[in-house]
Amino acid sequence: MKLVVVGGDAAGMSAASQARKRRGPDDLEIVAFERGHFTSYSACGIPYWIGGAVADRDALIAREPAAFAKAGITVRMRHEVVAIDLDRREVIAHDLEDGGERREGFDELVYAAGAVPVTPDWARIDGGGVFGVQTLDDGAAIQAWLDRDPRPRRAVVIGGGYVGVEMAEAMIRRGLEVTLLEKSGQPMSTIDPDMGEKVREAICGLGIEVRTGTRVQGLETAHGRVSAVVTPEGSLPADIVVLGLGVRPHTTLAEESGIPVGVTGGLRTDLRMRVVGPEGRVDGLWAAGDCVQTVHRISGQPVHVPLGTHANKQGRVAGINLGGGYATFPGVIGTAVTKVCDLEVARTGLTEREAAAAGFAFVTASVESTSRAGYYPGASRMLIKLIAERRTGMLLGAQIVGRAEAAKRIDSLAIAVWNRMTVEEMTGLDLSYAPPFSPVWDPVLIAARKATDEVHASR
Repeated sequence: MKLVVVGGDAAGMSAASQARKRRGPDDLEIVAFERGHFTSYSACGIPYWIGGAVADRDALIAREPAAFAKAGITVRMRHEVVAIDLDRREVIAHDLEDGGERREGFDELVYAAGAVPVTPDWARIDGGGVFGVQTLDDGAAIQAWLDRDPRPRRAVVIGGGYVGVEMAEAMIRRGLEVTLLEKSGQPMSTIDPDMGEKVREAICGLGIEVRTGTRVQGLETAHGRVSAVVTPEGSLPADIVVLGLGVRPHTTLAEESGIPVGVTGGLRTDLRMRVVGPEGRVDGLWAAGDCVQTVHRISGQPVHVPLGTHANKQGRVAGINLGGGYATFPGVIGTAVTKVCDLEVARTGLTEREAAAAGFAFVTASVESTSRAGYYPGASRMLIKLIAERRTGMLLGAQIVGRAEAAKRIDSLAIAVWNRMTVEEMTGLDLSYAPPFSPVWDPVLIAARKATDEVHASR
């Protein structure tokens, strides 16, 4: 049997590796196609490499093609799959280095093409200096641009989500003047406005100019490179522009091949990561990673949440099943974390806006506390917000904004959301305590107590 994998990063190579563990080379031939220069790397680490916190690009690479070759997995680098023929059971790949075309037959196919940055028409200019941040090749291109002569002095980052905020900080650490543009009323719109305001303060504290409610109209060029970003309020000089407008599932090839996509634009799969169309499963076709849609466990709605954690898990599930085992992917709850300088930001479950859109009646509770006992050196303040269903008290979502040792508390809250715990049940959680690590009442427990009071008052 022959397995072909489209995409050589987290999801695709996790699927290939898991399938190989369960079936030997004589039983299963595996060929993966990757259009870039790297396999199995941490795209999430790119802003930290650009900003200098990570010194070496190769530190972001988990496993190189030679390592896969030793395991009996053939990786064809710099090959872009341009067509999938489901009837003839073959893919057609273009060699990006030497030209030419390669056809590869398959019995089973894993589609793990990832996601691509959202790039509006106005961003497609005849010139250099405009970058998305999705692949390690993108990161390498940004590094090369920053190191060119004359060196860029002014950066404009468009979009205030995770990537935009992280890249704005990376640019300021490289010594550039930075302006962050966001069309909504706050950066980090994946958290509620009251929490996002604290993020804005931290971004401004780095010396980054933040302009919210700003719509970009176009880009100007001069001498073959970007020179300014055009907004209704005027033009902003720019030597480099970073697009942080989010990503969309990279499913163009799938759609052209007759593979159906879901309402989010991602491929629909069943629990075992087999592609599902309007008439049922598509024989021999699997998908995983940023190109698929999944289900939110709390809202029950289809969502597209592109994260390396999900990609690795989904690829693992697909590979186990391809190898003859049994595994399922149970969905997501939207847990995410980032930092702005020393301000940590985390979320899980639903925000107020998402809870309302899902139809929940809810209450909220916000508390300020400290990461350690107040008298212990190094204690820092944090704000925790909980969202609970009004009638049942079930925890729907949580957000944290704070300094050192704040954000990873989101993991205990994620476990509570995942298991549909009520905030009243959470008040009895046996969380650890010692003055260097927590107050005697951990901030999570204090927030659960306050949320419980809100639930009782609303009945």
